Amino acid sequence: MTAIKHALQRDIFTPNDERLLSIVNVCKAGKKKKNCFLCATVTTERPVQVKVVKVKKTDKGDFYKRQMAWELRDLTEVDAKDANKENPEFDLHFEKVYRWVASSTAEKNSFISCIWKLNQRYLRKKVEFVNVSPQLLEESVPSGESQSVAGRDEDALDDYQELNAREEQDIESMMEVCEYAISNAEAFAEKLSRELQVLDGNYMDLSKGHIKALQEGDLSSPKGIEACINASEALSQCMNVALKPGHDKLMAVKQQQHLFSELRDTFARRLTNHLNNVFVHQGHDQSSTLSQHTAELTLPKHSPLHRDLLRYAKLMEWLKNTQREKYEGLSRTYVDYMTRLYEREIKDFFEVAKIKMAGTSKDGKGKFGLHGSSGKLTGSTSSLNKLAVSSSNSRRSQSSSLLDMGNMSASDLDVADRTRFDKIFEQVLSELEPLCLAEQDFISKFFKLQQNPTLVENVDDSDGTVHSRPLNENRHSVSEKDMVRMMMNKIFQSIETELNSLIALGDKIDSFNSLYMLVKMSHHVWTAENVDPASYLSTTLGNVLVTVKRNFDKCISGQIRQMEEVKISKKSKVGILPFVTGFEEFAKLAEAIFRNAERRGDLDKAYIKLIRAVFSNVEKVANESQKTPRDVVMMENFHHIFSTLSSLKISCLEFEQYYMEARVAQGVREEEVSYQLAFNKQELRKVIKEYPGKEVKKGLDNLYKKVDKHLCEEENLLQVVWHSMQDEFIRQYKHFEGLINRCYPGSGITMEFTIQDMLEYFSSIAQSH
Repeated sequence: MTAIKHALQRDIFTPNDERLLSIVNVCKAGKKKKNCFLCATVTTERPVQVKVVKVKKTDKGDFYKRQMAWELRDLTEVDAKDANKENPEFDLHFEKVYRWVASSTAEKNSFISCIWKLNQRYLRKKVEFVNVSPQLLEESVPSGESQSVAGRDEDALDDYQELNAREEQDIESMMEVCEYAISNAEAFAEKLSRELQVLDGNYMDLSKGHIKALQEGDLSSPKGIEACINASEALSQCMNVALKPGHDKLMAVKQQQHLFSELRDTFARRLTNHLNNVFVHQGHDQSSTLSQHTAELTLPKHSPLHRDLLRYAKLMEWLKNTQREKYEGLSRTYVDYMTRLYEREIKDFFEVAKIKMAGTSKDGKGKFGLHGSSGKLTGSTSSLNKLAVSSSNSRRSQSSSLLDMGNMSASDLDVADRTRFDKIFEQVLSELEPLCLAEQDFISKFFKLQQNPTLVENVDDSDGTVHSRPLNENRHSVSEKDMVRMMMNKIFQSIETELNSLIALGDKIDSFNSLYMLVKMSHHVWTAENVDPASYLSTTLGNVLVTVKRNFDKCISGQIRQMEEVKISKKSKVGILPFVTGFEEFAKLAEAIFRNAERRGDLDKAYIKLIRAVFSNVEKVANESQKTPRDVVMMENFHHIFSTLSSLKISCLEFEQYYMEARVAQGVREEEVSYQLAFNKQELRKVIKEYPGKEVKKGLDNLYKKVDKHLCEEENLLQVVWHSMQDEFIRQYKHFEGLINRCYPGSGITMEFTIQDMLEYFSSIAQSH
């Protein structure tokens, strides 16, 4: 283990100005034995930083590499599992619990003892040690003594250093002021020791390495950025030291504070200038990739830019805490730059989407195609809209309707166009969603804006009522959540306008596109709200959804208006009305689009409006018909509607099927009918004699011819109607037969033809035609 410790010190920790104090060979509990080393280290520069570092061998096994590191100040608990028995297992509680198994209990105990000593010496917040033997926990090590935390390994930290010229001058000045400096050397030494502790014990000493990093550290390399982060954190610790009364008047303290202020201002200027340049250079690199994205319906990914900038997140946090004006200036610069970049990308992206929707350029060529290395699109929005309408008119009318659908075949509906539109619209939303979420996540991390819930306070109104309002309402301070929202609104200010323009174009091409858009937009709003209800994406898509819903309502109202305006020919049979078959096609289309949709309720409300309009306008046309009898018009069309509803099984329309209940007649009792003069047995026999079987068959034959004359051929309803009439005739025969038996019991009076006779009449008539 000594050889390993020496190798780790030489190869891993010495280059990073760290000293290795303790080491333990471990593997993760409950997993295959992939051994690694946990190392307790301290920095050789002040302020001292204590870490637990995980080191493992490379895949080839020829040298060691640093895999992970945790600050000791983030450690909350050490659990040794058993204080009495030997047990190699132990847990370290950082941001999450890490469970380890040591190669031996002795190594584990030595490592835990070292962690305890480091905690006692360097941390104000004490770590909790659970299930640890009391023998491992020694007395706290006084900070003023030179006692080593881990034996001789840390002796080098307390090496003697000779006084420099400035320190000698300060001591001479103090001796001149202090009257007893010569006579009472012990008292003077004690005073001197107390004042020197201001620089030593209170960490007002910044290492030369940190000073060099702040003044000239490389802000473009990962190693240089890490050095600047460590130096800025050390500078903040030095500047935030709590001084005892009177210490701020010491010359050495004043000089250090002045040095710290200069270092802070110098580094803040360097950092601000560098990040401004990063924004500009990244913008040029990003613009060079735009052409390849605009040729397709995709948006450029900004993850490389975000990844590069996030390396500076801790430095931005330092700038936020120390130089607020420079931090806010950088925020404005970033927003201005990204607004221009996104506006250009989004505009080009939506122009490609519009071209694809209009179906004017499938291969990127032609009047509105892409050309040139910049990938710019030619042609204005107005001309694009005109082109969309003209191309649409070549296939069908500009706005689809139930009347059009009723007169078209399946191929005429151009299902491929609608499917393509649906895919394009979904692609647009699918590209925008991750773009906005990624940018908002980056802004929160890079500018250290935590989106915490808004705090509220109770406020009394003048009328005595109490309501809640955000704590920052009517105040100058703006919450970090509001800052994120404002930055996102500025950066993506063009998205809502472009989406509304795209939706208007889709609606102009085909009004039934509003069905697709309502389903897709609703789903994306629902998804965004589940991620973050207050996000920019959720708010913007919610606003656009209102427009989509309004277009959907206009589409339904337009269909109803066209039904009301329908005119029929006076010279031809009515048959199945076009808006009846149109409703069937619409319902089939809508059911396919709205399957498992979040906004199913909107479609159900539209169904009820449409079906009621169909009912009323069928009756209206039936009343106006001159060639086809009213009852035939209603019977044929309502039969078609009934078949449609039965096959589609639309639950919300079940309530629209009206049934009539028979009324119970009030009047004379049945057994008293035969005693009425107008209804005696003689009168009944006269009526029956007037309708012999021969006359009944003749009447049925005339009825068959009339039905055949008025029914349209497309529905093939003649045999259906004839069979229904046969069933109804038999039902009425049985009804009258029952009435005779009840009202004239024992009279022996019957009709002159039987049910079997009627069946033969109906069969022979159907066969003869």
